This record gives sequence, C-alpha cells and structure tokens, in this order.
Amino acid sequence: MSAGERRQQLLDATKALVGEKGFHGLSVEAVAARAEVSRPIVYAHFGDLNGLLEAMLQREGESALRQLGDVLPGEGELDPRAALLASLRAYLEAVRADPVTWRLVLMPPEGAPAILREQVSSGRDAVIEALATSVASGAGPGGASPDPELTARLLSAVADEAARLMLTHPRRFGVQLLVDHAAWLLDQLGGD
Repeated sequence: MSAGERRQQLLDATKALVGEKGFHGLSVEAVAARAEVSRPIVYAHFGDLNGLLEAMLQREGESALRQLGDVLPGEGELDPRAALLASLRAYLEAVRADPVTWRLVLMPPEGAPAILREQVSSGRDAVIEALATSVASGAGPGGASPDPELTARLLSAVADEAARLMLTHPRRFGVQLLVDHAAWLLDQLGGD
C-alpha cells in the first residue's frame, strides 16, 4: 500500500470511529486497531492524535464544501425555483450518502475539537456567499431579494434543518418528502 493510500485508510478508520463513538472514544490505539496497523504507523503519518484529527476534519470539511459547491444553484438560473429545489435535493442526497461527515458538520458531537467549529464556520460563510450571489436576482415572482445575504442565510437554515431531520429521523423525513415540502413552502411564499 502506498503512503497516500495508507494515509487515506487511517483517515477512514478515524472517521468511522468518530461516527461510532464520538471524539471521546478516539485514540491512536483505536485507529491503529481499526486499520489493522501498528501505532507507530499512525504516528509516522500524523505525529499525534491531534494531527490525525486535524487531517481527518480537514479532509471531511473539504469534501463537504466540494459537495455543496456542486449543488448550489448558479447565478442567473432561468428557473430559480427549480434550481433551488434541485440544489436542495442534491444536498440531501449528499447528506444521505455520507451521514458521518454531515453529522460532523451539522451536529458536531460533544467534545468536538475547536478546529471543527472553525471549519464549519468558514464553510458556512463560503456557502452563504455563493448562495447570496445565486439568489440576488430573485427566486420567485417577487423579483430580486432586498437582502441577498439574509435570503441566503434563511435558505441555508431551512436546508440544514431538513438535513438534520433526515439524519435524526430518516424513516420519517426522506429526501422526497423534504423536497416536496420545500416546493410547497416556496409556493406559499411566492403566492402561487
């Protein structure tokens, strides 16, 4: 196994353990056991537990941002309502496909390192900026938003709450139900 592949294996083991036990259950020994390697291999790649955590959180944060970048509506979409709903669906599908990463982002567990909060805050700022740009011209018959940043923050809050509901109650709140309800809500707000 190459050094890069080994590094990814160790990060995957770390992510799995955090998903199962939270940050309090994490140790170099536990990661080494999960990856079926010796502790010195973990230390050689990351230095210590903090280095390992930072690398895993960095990787997962970048992955989440890439996923969001792929699903945000583009500026000047011909049908902003359809673009917002398609973006919501894609976001919820990304959350459903990788619940451990999105639980870290949307519901950081107790004892989460400060770097996680910093990365989530930075990522949220980037998403709000991109979303504000895409909704600046308006998302419905009412025309342009009087405050695109506020509109973006409210849309982001609704999407994040939908994702949290799906993560905590997946049988009750599936992707289709959440998208259908968002469509209904947009219709009510737009006066259709």
